[in-house]
Amino acid sequence: MYFTDRGIEELESRRGEEEVTFAWLADKLRAFVDANPDFETAVERLATYLARDEDDLDD
Repeated sequence: MYFTDRGIEELESRRGEEEVTFAWLADKLRAFVDANPDFETAVERLATYLARDEDDLDD
């Protein structure tokens, strides 16, 4: 288990029943990067990963 799995599990247990839009997620990611600029690259990679179709992941 990766350390990040704990955070993912917490997210799922606390908010797993909620529905969100990608606009809401984008706003949250921007706010996170504003508060934690050292994580800009990781958030950029996550956002790019989420934006692409599964067929595009090999590119």
